[in-house]
Amino acid sequence: MKIAIAHNAIDQTSAPDERDVLVQADVVSKALSELGHESSLLPCDMDLAGLQQTLKTIKPDLVFNLVESLDGRGRLIAVVPFMLDAMGIAFTGAPAESMHVTSHKGLAKEKMKAAGLPTPPWIGPWPHEFCSAYEMKTPSPDDPGEARWIIKSAWEHASLGISGDGMVAASDPAELVPVLQQRAPQLGGACFAELFIDGREFNLSVLAGPDGPEVLPPAEIIFEGYDENQPRIVCYSAKWDETSFEYSHTPRRFDFPDTDKPLLDALTKTAIACWHDFDLRGYARVDFRVDSKGRPWILEINANPCLSPDAGFAAALDRADISFTDAVLRIINDALKKNRTPSAPLDVNRKKVAAPMSLNLLDALPGAAFRYEARAQDAEDVRVMTTATGFFHSYEVDVAVELVDDRLAKDVSSEYSFVFLEKNNRLIGYTCYGLIPCTESSYDIYWIVVHPDFQRKGIGRIILAETERLIGNAGGRRIYIDTSQSEKYIPTHAFYHRCGYVFESILKDFYAPGDGKVICCKII
Repeated sequence: MKIAIAHNAIDQTSAPDERDVLVQADVVSKALSELGHESSLLPCDMDLAGLQQTLKTIKPDLVFNLVESLDGRGRLIAVVPFMLDAMGIAFTGAPAESMHVTSHKGLAKEKMKAAGLPTPPWIGPWPHEFCSAYEMKTPSPDDPGEARWIIKSAWEHASLGISGDGMVAASDPAELVPVLQQRAPQLGGACFAELFIDGREFNLSVLAGPDGPEVLPPAEIIFEGYDENQPRIVCYSAKWDETSFEYSHTPRRFDFPDTDKPLLDALTKTAIACWHDFDLRGYARVDFRVDSKGRPWILEINANPCLSPDAGFAAALDRADISFTDAVLRIINDALKKNRTPSAPLDVNRKKVAAPMSLNLLDALPGAAFRYEARAQDAEDVRVMTTATGFFHSYEVDVAVELVDDRLAKDVSSEYSFVFLEKNNRLIGYTCYGLIPCTESSYDIYWIVVHPDFQRKGIGRIILAETERLIGNAGGRRIYIDTSQSEKYIPTHAFYHRCGYVFESILKDFYAPGDGKVICCKII
């Protein structure tokens, strides 16, 4: 596939947290190359008309969305996803609406509260005109007396503006209003106060999988060497200033005593609830604080967490023994599922007999007709056609012919079935398929070939659609297709994706060093 990697444009004035997106784009680009995709970088700025024209010119099959801000403003994080939605271009990660809600921290906390998800009490945001629908919030009655508060940006991520001296003590919420007024200009123009939860801090990364979201091993941030006067918070310096004390004294750990299992189970369950309640896709991270009573509180839901090799998401992948390339594959597959029209559910009561093919698929091919029984001439015709494509080695052509011979010799007892498409009695394309041994309803399409004289005319899609119809009528539910990872098969990968197939896995170096087997699947 042709994949554009969208990221916020960077210049010499960009802060370290903004520049990090180039590292992410680089590792994603390398992973896409390993998966056999063609990728290009797509810097995004405030020139939306120019961005739209570029997208129309390059016509990507998919956009890998890494955009975190536009013109240094985090509140514009959802602009590019909204544009891609409007243009009908598939993209990775959360839908535009989910990106907007999770990025607006006050709105996200409102949604958490409504869903019964635990989040610390908060006050704000300030100024009111940014979020006029949300009134000032007061502390929980469970936390009487003077409390400590953290002043946070309403929109910006990467711990922008959070520092060790950013704690404010107040017993009356009204005391925080002038503080919010003072801090708002330095925090992206809008901010709020969140009750500080004194305790432990956890990050839980979530990755889409074939059976739904998978929570990766939980990570706890350890505050090494912090004295009683240093707030145990992950401030901006801890993330981005490599020379700071905080940066070198906040490692993460993945090993926990058995006594922490109930807590880790609760965190995992809550992370999954966030995924579903906020309609997240591809990948995400949920940050927690755990108080002295062992109660988890959600600090933030990050719909597009950092993918840099030294970031928490990559560390969690490593701990789960999932390669970064496999993670990118999962993210792509989730995006393709999100953006394709679902297939009609299989009617288990329908008659298992192939109904006549709808003629509209063949309207553009006068004189064309399907044939399902093999003839003696097919063996030679298949040899000539597969050789003419220039895609297959001679030994592969021999295998294609052997399958025809098997069908001719065994008839209906053969494991191999065929769909032949003829035009004026000339074979112009075919598929070979069959039930995968030891499965109940999984089918393999072993071959799909179109004669070079008829390629790029929609013939492949027509034959594939008819094959899928026959498999469905036979009770099939999953269809698998194997193909090569080599560069010359990139158009083939794109074809399968356009037909609703997703990459399930890659067997590296399967055919030869550097040439893996790509396994695609479609549920019907």
